[in-house]
Formats: sequence, C-alpha cells, structure tokens
Amino acid sequence: MNDTNVTWHEHQVSRVDREAMKGHKGCVLWFTGLSGSGKSTIANTLDHRLHQQGIHSAVLDGDNVRHALNAGPGMLLDVHGEEFAQRFGLGFSAIDREENIRRIGAVAHLFAQAGIIALTAFISPYRADRDRVRRAMPEGDFIEVFVDTPIEICETRDPKGLYKKARAGEIKGFTGIDDPYEEPTAPELQLHAGGNPPEVLADEVIAYLRSSGIILPRS
Repeated sequence: MNDTNVTWHEHQVSRVDREAMKGHKGCVLWFTGLSGSGKSTIANTLDHRLHQQGIHSAVLDGDNVRHALNAGPGMLLDVHGEEFAQRFGLGFSAIDREENIRRIGAVAHLFAQAGIIALTAFISPYRADRDRVRRAMPEGDFIEVFVDTPIEICETRDPKGLYKKARAGEIKGFTGIDDPYEEPTAPELQLHAGGNPPEVLADEVIAYLRSSGIILPRS
C-alpha cells in the first residue's frame, strides 16, 4: 500500500544497458556466518580478485555500515539530537537487526540494478530476515553464501575480543552465545572456512559466478 503519494520512476538507462557496458551482470553475494567466521576477509579477497579481472564489485561490510547508514543511537546523538537518535539509530535487538538487514538489502539491490556485484558481509543471524531480502529481489539476484566455520574456531580467532566479552557477560545478545544463529537451509554456496584460506574460497565463488553466467568464462 502506498500512502505517501510517491511514484516509481523508470530510468532512461536500463539495467541491461548498464550490464552490457560492464560486460557482466549485477547480483548480490550475501555472505552470512558467525562473528569471526571469515566473511569480511573472504569478501575483501574476492573483491580484490574481481577488480584484478576488470569486474565491477563493491563490499558492504557489517561494521562499516554501522558507522554511517545504520549507526547506533550514540553515534547519532551529538549531530541529530536525542529524539532522532532514538528513532533512527540501530542497536542489536532482534527488531534492530531486522531493520539493519532491510536497509542493507535495499542498498545492495540498488548496486545490483546498476550492474555491480555487491558483496555483503553481515552475520544476519535470522533466516527470516535473509529470506525477506531474497524475496525483495528478482530471482537469481540474491546469492546466499554460508561461511560455515565452527564456533570453536571463531572463538579461537576472536579478532575483536567479542566472544571473550560475551562469555564474561559483558556483551548481551551476542550471536552464537546467548542469541541464536540460524544457518541457511539451502544456500547457493557453502564455504568451509575453518581449514581453507580466503584465496581458495574466493576462487570457489568466482567459479560459481562463471558457471551461473554472471561473469563470462575466460576466453
């Protein structure tokens, strides 16, 4: 239902035109997995690989996005004031996580429509939130990549010390400790990141993109 008197406008330059110019299709590679699973590392390695091959990609990282588009109330307070910060700032409750994923899904969709391969690296712990993003895009645009790393390995890595704080009770609602992570039931790709280097995993994703016709096979 549209109750705000806004109208959708078609653009003169179509998605097909943009993809033809770039020489590859746009899509969203949605990397999901526990904190410390290797999502951001794989996404950035893949971004570098694609860039070297002349393929237009962009990384949307969970932490980076929460510094701007999805900033928390505390980050908005000084500039925008208390009411604005509380209304639009996002924390880590279930409903805030839902809105975090909704916003980034919409942004990633815009990238795909522009013929860019968007690489999103978010825990995105709830299956329903990821499925909503999938349903909002044309079939084939949303490629779910499950970075499957056992929590024991994630805790050993613990690059930000978050698991240690969660175990000590200093962080509440931490995914995998006192908040659930719902694994994908049928991801397009499942990467076993516990024992494979990011370069190998990035190449697995590229092989999928080629086999799916998103990027053309090498001549």
